[in-house]
Amino acid sequence: MNSRQVDEMNRLILIEDSINLPIVTGLLNDFGWPGSEIIAQHGNTIFLVLQHSDLATQQKYLPLMRDAVKRDAAENSSLALLEDRVALGQGRCQIYGSQIGFDENTNSYYVLPLTDPDHVDERRKEAGLGTLGEYVA
Repeated sequence: MNSRQVDEMNRLILIEDSINLPIVTGLLNDFGWPGSEIIAQHGNTIFLVLQHSDLATQQKYLPLMRDAVKRDAAENSSLALLEDRVALGQGRCQIYGSQIGFDENTNSYYVLPLTDPDHVDERRKEAGLGTLGEYVA
């Protein structure tokens, strides 16, 4: 985690996301969440840009993504990640355990605060995610 390679990768991600965010939000504002035919051609770019955006942007477009999942125009697993990111950003516990922290003192990863951990794998399965144990490993 503490390397020039990771720092450089994160720097490049921030640059790309800052370029893509106005494009993605402009498209969403003008046309709504695109159908599956567009997503199939362009991967999960819209989700990734939103996932890396600020909390206000995530909150604004989360309802669109929820609706898109209902229409099979977005992946439920991606929605789970965005739901968790927003919950943590709002000071709540995450639902699916998708957000991981890193403890520099112990040099280890850990699951950020999680609601009802006894049933997390059931929720993850419904969302199309593997078990939390598999994810953490």
